[in-house]
Amino acid sequence: MDADRWQRLSPLLDALLELDEGARASSLASLREEDPQLADDLEELIALEASGDDFLNEPLIGVRPGVQAGATVGPYELERMLGEGGMGQVWLARRADGLYQRRVALKLLRPGLADPNLRLRFTRERQILARLEHPHIARLLDAGISSDNQPYLALEYVEGEPITDWCRAREPGVVMRVGLFLQVCEAVSHAHTNLIVHRDLKPSNILVTPLDDVRLLDFGIAKLLDTPEQSLDHTRTGLRTFTLHYAAPEQIRGEPVTTMTDVYSLGVVLYELLANRKPYQLKRPSDAQWEDAILNLDPQRPSQALQRAPDGDEADARLRRRGKEIAGDLDNIVLKALSKKPEQRYPSVEALALDLQRWLEGKPVHARPQSMSYRIGKYVRRHRWALATATMVTLVLVSALGIVAWQARQAVQESARAQAMQNFVVGLFETAGDVPSDALVDIRQLLDGGERRIESELAHQPVARAELLGVVARLRAGLGDYDAARTLLLRQVALIDALDDPPASLRLQSASDLGRVLRLKGDIDGCVGRMQPEMPLAQRSERRLPLPVSAFYSQLGRCHASARRIADARVLYLRSLSLRRDPLKDNAGIVENLADLAGLHAASGDTARALAETRAALALLRSSSGERHPLAIDLLRTLCSLERESSDTVAAERDCSQALSLAMELRGARHHATIDARRQLAAVHVDQGRFAEAEAEFRDTLAWMTARLGERHVDVARSHNSIAIVAWERGDLDAALRDLSTAVDIWREHRSQTMLASGLFNQAMLLHGAGRDGEALPLLQESLALRREAFGARHGLVGDTLRLIGEVEAALGRTSALATLRQAQALTRGDYGANHSHTRRAEISLARYQALRGDPAALTRLDALAELPPQESELRKAGWLARAYAADARCRTPAERDLALASLQALVAQVEQAQPEGGALPREIAALHASCMAGDALRPAAAASAADRSAPRRAKSA
Repeated sequence: MDADRWQRLSPLLDALLELDEGARASSLASLREEDPQLADDLEELIALEASGDDFLNEPLIGVRPGVQAGATVGPYELERMLGEGGMGQVWLARRADGLYQRRVALKLLRPGLADPNLRLRFTRERQILARLEHPHIARLLDAGISSDNQPYLALEYVEGEPITDWCRAREPGVVMRVGLFLQVCEAVSHAHTNLIVHRDLKPSNILVTPLDDVRLLDFGIAKLLDTPEQSLDHTRTGLRTFTLHYAAPEQIRGEPVTTMTDVYSLGVVLYELLANRKPYQLKRPSDAQWEDAILNLDPQRPSQALQRAPDGDEADARLRRRGKEIAGDLDNIVLKALSKKPEQRYPSVEALALDLQRWLEGKPVHARPQSMSYRIGKYVRRHRWALATATMVTLVLVSALGIVAWQARQAVQESARAQAMQNFVVGLFETAGDVPSDALVDIRQLLDGGERRIESELAHQPVARAELLGVVARLRAGLGDYDAARTLLLRQVALIDALDDPPASLRLQSASDLGRVLRLKGDIDGCVGRMQPEMPLAQRSERRLPLPVSAFYSQLGRCHASARRIADARVLYLRSLSLRRDPLKDNAGIVENLADLAGLHAASGDTARALAETRAALALLRSSSGERHPLAIDLLRTLCSLERESSDTVAAERDCSQALSLAMELRGARHHATIDARRQLAAVHVDQGRFAEAEAEFRDTLAWMTARLGERHVDVARSHNSIAIVAWERGDLDAALRDLSTAVDIWREHRSQTMLASGLFNQAMLLHGAGRDGEALPLLQESLALRREAFGARHGLVGDTLRLIGEVEAALGRTSALATLRQAQALTRGDYGANHSHTRRAEISLARYQALRGDPAALTRLDALAELPPQESELRKAGWLARAYAADARCRTPAERDLALASLQALVAQVEQAQPEGGALPREIAALHASCMAGDALRPAAAASAADRSAPRRAKSA
């Protein structure tokens, strides 16, 4: 569809979609009398929208060749289109030149419009944005001209939704709607202060972020008041640059615009926020009808529009209540802003904002005549408590006696609860004193005795009993007794539900504790199901109880993160972080939430950013709380995992060792934090070839977790996976496949998609190494689909999976192997960079495939990869493999066989010295050496034996 046609259809389509079916049919019939083709086009578009195919999500105007997802504009790579306006397109893009990482909203000139003023307007927008620096205005980050001579603007990318959509989805009260609108006024006032008129204020240019902050966008047609310029607006002919529904009368008439033009547009937005509709309701919503309404019709009061809602529906009742709330002052404020003549409106945005602030404070507003009765009424309402107190002193004095008596009862109850807590703790130590001096104290027996005392001594104090059950449950969870903790917490919930008015702090603490235990047991749905109903209580209690509310938000966020609901988790973490910064100023809690947010980047596949933010969180913790804070254990373990994922084995061993040492010191040998650190360090030992040591650790931690979590927990499956990798490295294929099958079954049962993808990949690697490529290929295809769904099609893990698929296809004699291996090399290099082990393995597999098919350049590449500096264990292994494959390729040529044998023999000795416990890689190199000695390597490449197959690469052991 051409641009001119779409410009005619677009406003009519918007208006028709807002009408009910009867009014829409009537409007279409009227339009058909004037322009049958226009009516037919609109009817077809409405039918497409009703079909649910989301056809309006894609632009109807074709894009310029090269402007598409994946294209590069300046230093930015386009990801997807965010929107399209009268003069430009806005794309989500990321910095692609490697200087730094950032996502931006990239604005480009829209192709297909031959307007000679577009570049001038684009330049003017850049000039305008450069003047603006305000927290509620999207900032200009960069600007330039692409290689194809197209100008671009890189703006702050704002994650949010239009202000009207935000209000429609959440149904906030009138006070909150006005509060949001005042943020808009601040942004517009800042622009006016800098002599800039926006000229296109509308809800789609006003976004509300997840933190309930407003951002003002799109200064594409803004006007500089201190710069003379030719008018670029068109009204009845040509391409209209402003949005008709929000245009002021002087814009329609083509008259000069001022700051009061923006005041009118703000009035339309405020009307829509309050009344859920636009000021004018037309039977035939054509451009001409809209222009006539803006110029000549008086809008209905917002309160009257809301009061016309029919009876019966609860939502309609809420609208009528809102209408009563805004009747009077807010009606007058909106109508003053919508005055047809500029001089009758508010003289500035600041005046409009001041009147709204006066309404919030209960003061007289300037939009209403200042009669004596009006001012007295406002004064009475504003000081109603003081005036009421003066007339009710006697009642207050009488009531004070009742209040004192009630407070006395409350004090007695609080004292009883405190005394119960004190007696419980003293009782535990008294019980410990009964143990002989030479015997060890059994903590679990002490807690058993404490539970019996709670039930017997606090039978008539349900609140104190519920609180103490929560304390014992947290102690049980700290010992790893998750089943016992869950039972206690469910008893606590039953007690709280039976109370008439349980303390909010107790309800939130109970929900957080139960959610944590359920998450640790792998019951993610149960965690969310138990915690989500308490969200309204948490939101109401944020300022009164910031400590339990922040803990609640953090725990619920972790449950959502475990279910891979990344966006929900991020919102909860940010809410918790906001409370911990102000008013709590809780440094440890702030670090905890920063680590949670870093974990979301890791879950999304952005390992580099996750590493940077986790290191920053650890540095903040050490500077604020010292080196020995318990939270440092988790941060060091996270760093170890991310460093191992990045093939930095040296750093991973260092951080895992520090985490284990700190856990032993602070938590003890059998605490779950210590067990997790031991398991992680054992995984690093597998990478280093220390298999016996790693297997002993894995089997010990498996026994500990099975006893506390049960045999079908996702973390138990991780231990089975780790034990399987060790068995494979030590040459026991049957045992390895057996443990891997158990792990995959558990992950499939719990729908742990990322872990399932890794387990399937490991199974396929083992089968490929055993020559069972027909069984390996479907497992790899399932793993590839899961990783693409989790991380996207361009992630490095997708490339590594394609690398193994290419090796399997080569072993099966399929011609598709070459293309698959090339794609694997491109993806791993693009995501991980040139020095990552996954990238090296992909390059080696591709070079070997080509070398075995007679490509001398590929053999040269293998030689170069074999000479890489062995500064890191995984890269050193890659170098050994490249050297072995180069010798194997030469061994197939009689003239080079002796040289190849010598190279392989020296390599076997070197690898045996470096990995005395053996492993899959030494076995493969030894097999290539034996094959070359026997002369089997002189056979064609397609007839390679199972011993000569590429062994599995970098199986994940934990």
